[in-house]
Amino acid sequence: MNLYLPLKLLITLLLFCLSCIANAQNETPKDSTSNQLDEIVISQEKKTFTNSNGNIKVDVANSVYSTIPNPVDLLSKLPSVQVSTDRESISIVGKGNPLIYIDGQKGTITDLNALSVADIKTIEIIKNPSSKYEAEGRAVILITRKLSKKDSFRTEISEVASFKKHYNNYLGFNSSFKKGKLEWKANFNYNKLNPWEKHTLEYEIPKASIISNYDVMANTHRNQYIFGGGMYYKIKEEDYFSINVNGKLQSDTFDINTFTFNQNQDVVNNVFTLSDNSSKKDFVNAFVNYSKKIKSIDTQLFAGFQYSNFNQHLKSLVANNYNETDFELSQNRDQKFNVDVFSGRVDLEKKFKNEMDLEYGALYLKAKSVSNADIFDFEKNSNEISDYDFKEENLAAYIQFSGKLKKIDFSFGLRAENTNVYAKFRTQISPSIDKNYTNLFPKANITFPIDSTKSIILDYAKSIVRPKYSSLSQIATYINPYFLYGSSINLGPAFVDEISSTIQYLDKTLKFGYYQTKDVVNPTFVFNEETNVLMITDINFKRETGFTIDLTLPFTYKFWTATNSLVFAKSKTEDDAALLHPSKPYLYYYSNNTFKLPKDFSFVLSFWGMTKQNDGIFERKANFIVDLSLAKTFGKNWSCTLNYNDIFKATTYTDAFSINNINSKFKYWVDANEISIAVRYSFGKIKDSEYKEKSVNESENRIR
Repeated sequence: MNLYLPLKLLITLLLFCLSCIANAQNETPKDSTSNQLDEIVISQEKKTFTNSNGNIKVDVANSVYSTIPNPVDLLSKLPSVQVSTDRESISIVGKGNPLIYIDGQKGTITDLNALSVADIKTIEIIKNPSSKYEAEGRAVILITRKLSKKDSFRTEISEVASFKKHYNNYLGFNSSFKKGKLEWKANFNYNKLNPWEKHTLEYEIPKASIISNYDVMANTHRNQYIFGGGMYYKIKEEDYFSINVNGKLQSDTFDINTFTFNQNQDVVNNVFTLSDNSSKKDFVNAFVNYSKKIKSIDTQLFAGFQYSNFNQHLKSLVANNYNETDFELSQNRDQKFNVDVFSGRVDLEKKFKNEMDLEYGALYLKAKSVSNADIFDFEKNSNEISDYDFKEENLAAYIQFSGKLKKIDFSFGLRAENTNVYAKFRTQISPSIDKNYTNLFPKANITFPIDSTKSIILDYAKSIVRPKYSSLSQIATYINPYFLYGSSINLGPAFVDEISSTIQYLDKTLKFGYYQTKDVVNPTFVFNEETNVLMITDINFKRETGFTIDLTLPFTYKFWTATNSLVFAKSKTEDDAALLHPSKPYLYYYSNNTFKLPKDFSFVLSFWGMTKQNDGIFERKANFIVDLSLAKTFGKNWSCTLNYNDIFKATTYTDAFSINNINSKFKYWVDANEISIAVRYSFGKIKDSEYKEKSVNESENRIR
């Protein structure tokens, strides 16, 4: 890392200086009422990035991004978006996990994997979503697909060869067919992956006179089958019926090797733990939608039903070798988790002639999960069986009114949600959770135009962050005889209040934001004094407060297009069980630079990083990541992309915190250094597909 530090600093300084120089070359358009304030295009031609009110919109169809084989990798190249190394989750810097919408309709990362990049027109990152989006989520990723009415077909085949520590392969097929009022879509992806993981932990428990550390590494062999299919039938011009099914089937085999040092008072042990694991994770999602225009009252009606199922089965056989003796079997762990979710919703929208819009609707959701744990202890020759049932019902209603008064745009909305939660162990009489609560979630947005090139936007939003259903299960991962990774059955939702103000000038934005999160979710330690086993799990902390200053500077100069983003942030997390120290601000920076070269070549250099973070409890060291890619299109059917990601091998995270009188320091190594070759071949063509699907379940992201 130190060897690369001067080069990193040089690259960062050079690119930002070049950005400023190129930005100075942009012509400032004359103040004209013909310029639109709701979206300011970076230049007169079609450009990759536009920026409005702090929301970034990316023209995928007419950029180098159309050559990326899958949507998840595409998102990872966009500003503020970070994709986890297992490709299972997406986050926005300063906002957490976003909601995903496809053509204005709710989706998940599984739905993303079922999309073809060739069908995507634009992607927009919305950092202050209105109340028409549900209360869960402080940001939205909105994907808009190409639309057309012509009868035709299209099939696309993509292949990605990825070289990390081990070889990974992604193979995909996407096809669509349209004839008259009927349209079909289908896709199938097979991924053979070999992810590598490693982390270390040092911890101290002064109360018990325990000092310990471990080094753990896991190599996984994973098979993924991703599938999707659906039908869309256009009844009338504004009426349609659709049905869709998609899912992901995943099987893993992985060994976890752990070297542990543990000192309990005067007793010292060096333990080598070998854990053989097999896991299955299956997800299936199906929904039926119906939309109709009620002409008598000039209102658009939507009704839909959705069913989702997630099933996980984890088996682990654990053996320990104490102080270089022989391996002895320790535990045989058999853990299962299943969740079923059914939901139905109705939405109505009425547009008035005076630029006013009224939206209202309701949703009902019912979820049921079952968690089973069967653990045999070889040392004690005993078997422990535990069954945990969880049920949740959610009833929600919302109303939103938006429009324009003179030159001022406004949007006011209110959402009410009633939640009923009941959970218990089957061997217990009293429930572990028995809650019934109702919450209101207001949202407001007002835009004041100063002139045709400048405006000021004010936003307020109250939102909720619910735990995933899988985090409410009993499934735990055995690391060594002294340490477990566990879930939290008592985890509750977090509530966020946020206000912000945005100054827009042409395509530049400067945004100020302040937020307060009650019952924020963070990791903690639970120590069992009888067994001397330490478990890390998630709980609700007291609160988190923070502010952000977000500057977005996109520009285009000749063959060079860039988007630069700077986020200055300071947050403070508080909890009575944690050791508090002064919080410090940190800086997130991002720059994506695309160069259109002769002969249909495109070169992309992007980098992002963060300075050292300290929120009063958790400390994380700085990091700096650089990615390169070179793309080439061959005619209308072939494209090839060469990627070199994390070229400095710098994707490591070092965290430190003290809680419950336990001091700890983690270090994670992420297998992000990658060279990949992507090839895509397509034939046939559909122009402006009318295919629509709408997710009914607003808690779909919680299932996995």
